[in-house]
Amino acid sequence: MADHKVVEHDVLVIGAGGAGLRAAIEAASAGVSVGLICKSLLGKAHTVMAEGGVAAALANADERDSWKVHFADTMRGGQYLNNWRMAELHAKEAPDRVRELEGWGALMDRTPDGKMNQRNFGGHAYPRLAHVGDRTGLEMIRTLQDHSIHQDIDVHMEVTVHKLFKDGDRVAGAFAYDRGTGEFMVFKAKAVVMATGGIGRAFLVTSNSWEYTGDGHALAYHAGAELVDMEFIQFHPTGMVWPPSVRGILVTEGVRGEGGILKNSEGKRFMFDDIPPLYQGSTADTPEEGWRYVIGDRDARRPPELLTRDHVARKITKEVKEGRGSPHGGAFLDIAWIKEHIKDSEAHIKKKLPSMYHQFKELAGIDITKEPMEVGPTTHYVMGGIKVDGDTQMATTVPGLFAAGECAGGLHGANRLGGNSLSDLLVFGKRAGEYAAKFAQENPSFTVSDDQIAVAEAEAIAPLSRDPGADVGPYRLQAELQKLMQDKAGIAREEEGLKEAHEELLQLKARAEVMGSGGSRDYNPGWHTALDLHNLMTVAEAVVVAAEARQESRGAHSRIDHLEKKKEWGTFNHVIKKGSGGEMEIRREPIPEIRQELKDIIEEQG
Repeated sequence: MADHKVVEHDVLVIGAGGAGLRAAIEAASAGVSVGLICKSLLGKAHTVMAEGGVAAALANADERDSWKVHFADTMRGGQYLNNWRMAELHAKEAPDRVRELEGWGALMDRTPDGKMNQRNFGGHAYPRLAHVGDRTGLEMIRTLQDHSIHQDIDVHMEVTVHKLFKDGDRVAGAFAYDRGTGEFMVFKAKAVVMATGGIGRAFLVTSNSWEYTGDGHALAYHAGAELVDMEFIQFHPTGMVWPPSVRGILVTEGVRGEGGILKNSEGKRFMFDDIPPLYQGSTADTPEEGWRYVIGDRDARRPPELLTRDHVARKITKEVKEGRGSPHGGAFLDIAWIKEHIKDSEAHIKKKLPSMYHQFKELAGIDITKEPMEVGPTTHYVMGGIKVDGDTQMATTVPGLFAAGECAGGLHGANRLGGNSLSDLLVFGKRAGEYAAKFAQENPSFTVSDDQIAVAEAEAIAPLSRDPGADVGPYRLQAELQKLMQDKAGIAREEEGLKEAHEELLQLKARAEVMGSGGSRDYNPGWHTALDLHNLMTVAEAVVVAAEARQESRGAHSRIDHLEKKKEWGTFNHVIKKGSGGEMEIRREPIPEIRQELKDIIEEQG
């Protein structure tokens, strides 16, 4: 075996975004030793990309809001495929987690009477998102990092995990490497928390940064965990489309929450066409009502731009395909129009949307206080993830392995509501850390065999011994994978394309098996990409297999050959696991009967 550094912790948290930090804080508070692994630098987490706000039924902006309404909204947005226990816990506990964060120093925007301000967001019945302008995720990360300094947490920055260790059925640690020096690291741990985020780098156009290669999903899957709801990929309706260098960068839903409207190349506000019947009663029914509404921020009704993200993304795509798109293949998002209704609108926009103002000014040369933005759908979030127990967040088939945040499946069902991601990571980051610490205290004895370490090292070193060549280099393969997924497993899917995608994925996997990076372990990004591809191939195949199996359109999964939503398909989730021969297996798992109390809440909220 090569030389390696050995590190031991009671609880190992993989991923240092909001979920990972919250889990580490909670585990450390229980008195166990905690290690926190960052793939990049501490603070560079995708949580900062969640700009618009954190969803919690504080009822500061509208006293009619409650956990029951939030629960019903989350279930409706998820098309009732949600893990209803997680949706219940999330709605009930989010207010306390947000107030707790405020107590730790988060500086939230305020109402005139000093309460946390809340704004409208897609799919939420009332203004529910507590926010800090359009920098909410950044403020949350700052607060969690500042609070974690007071905990005894061992932070390992610029370290990537390659494989999980097991002792029998239970998890026992992880094999990793330092991204700078290439030094191998063996982490031994009594419990492991996955908080690695999403899979966006499997697609060509994405708001996700380079770290989001599906590491947690794939590591857990290859360790025996199951994945659930992997067909549901959220394409955020508003990402930058121009210039090409910034294509896919997120344009927060907060722009629409503050009054931004969507228009096509003909100047028409197209979101009034085809409003889903479910929302007719709570959405402005005519353009005139809608234009009036947007400034009336105390009206409970939502403008059509704040329908669920899947609906808005499909509407923009439709306008583009039918020839009414913006010059660079998107739609126009206009916040400047509020000058007709708000005095000193320029200062108002800069105060409410400071990051968006600077983002477009610096990257696109556009002043959003005076002209519209060009936006289009961008791969943003995966609803699917590691199948966990709703209360403890432990993986259902791997004792000692926990998951929180985007890499954990269940809460969001077929589609996530905006702002629910930030409250998700607070609520279930806390729970994952709490129960991981408890598991470590109750199950202290474990071993990591030398054979496991030797296998992991051999796998990691293999690409270095192979010439990258002209055809199978890691960058070429990643680009091919991203284009394949964007074209054939993207926002609009159909059977022929998905079958082709599956076949081509298997070919890409075969090429990846013999792919090389060359060079040494020191500062070798080609080697890092080669290892990342192993995870990207896994999650891409899971998405395609699940999308091929679900022959209907529901939530964020749209099949153009099965446009209808089938009632019977709303009674089960797709669960994926690794077969005994290494093949990917998929099954239907019936959704457990919801408690009558919760069923009554859903019916009461309509």
